[in-house]
Amino acid sequence: MIKLNVAHYPTIEDINISKEYSLDILKNNELYYDVKKSFLDKYSFSNLLTFSFNPNGFLSLLCELKNKGKVAISVGETNAVVEAGKLYEKLGFEVIWIGLNKNGSVNFEDIIDQDISFLFISSYVMDTFVKTDLEEIRKTTNAIIISNATVEYDISSDVIYFDPYKLVGSNTSGVILHNELFTDQAIGYIDNIALYLITNMLKKQKFTTTLKSKFKKKLEEVFDSDIYYFVNDTLTLGFTLHIALKGIKARELIRTLSLDEILITNGEGCSLGLSQPSKIIQAMGYDEEISRNGISLSFSQDLDDTNIEKVCKLFYRRYRQIKVLT
Repeated sequence: MIKLNVAHYPTIEDINISKEYSLDILKNNELYYDVKKSFLDKYSFSNLLTFSFNPNGFLSLLCELKNKGKVAISVGETNAVVEAGKLYEKLGFEVIWIGLNKNGSVNFEDIIDQDISFLFISSYVMDTFVKTDLEEIRKTTNAIIISNATVEYDISSDVIYFDPYKLVGSNTSGVILHNELFTDQAIGYIDNIALYLITNMLKKQKFTTTLKSKFKKKLEEVFDSDIYYFVNDTLTLGFTLHIALKGIKARELIRTLSLDEILITNGEGCSLGLSQPSKIIQAMGYDEEISRNGISLSFSQDLDDTNIEKVCKLFYRRYRQIKVLT
């Protein structure tokens, strides 16, 4: 199996949970506190909480912030955050939305001169993985920056959270690290199993930056004018490549290549089981039909030139077969 979607779908491992990880108010819970301290020390935060990694879970975080100041959310964030923002608005609270430019970058103009206390923005945009310079963001706002650190951690973040599904492959609770921003959780409400699984998978997380340019060169060679780009690959994370293929719905190629044990994705919506085109590409100003052309690749395996050529030629063969049939 050749896995080219690791940033959206993790490499699944067997989950073995010892009874020693159970929590009990009558015990010292030494193992839990050791894991917690190690995790906090690694990222230099003072506290953590676990929460449901879905729109309702993020909505609960937004509601806790509502009396502390205005919230802004980049439309390039994970689907759960964006949907939570919409729910927050339905409750009558204000959200300042930060848009994307045509090239996929965050629109800094939407941040300038805004009265923002909390800004949900990460060092990368979902689906395309276009990088966002959080240090530059700091020059435009004094807001507390809350970021997704699942595939990349930026030290300019004030609060970070981790997506359990993209790390573990199961939607356990998410984990958020902060410095006294949120109310402490009673020990009985803490999902210590999620904490254990997430910390364990982060230790094993691996990406490779050596394949991006090789895949791009070979794909352009075999696809010729049938390939194009929504974003400049020099602006994306080094282990990712975002492409688009003319006249095809990405999900058709995803399904076909999976039979060849080659795994790709068109973005977060695909990994969540949503039969929808990329919301990120649409937020950049493209229509729904064109947005279906997008394919997101992320690399963790070491592949030699022979395998890269074989994969890219198979991409093209399946692509041509689908176009003929449709």
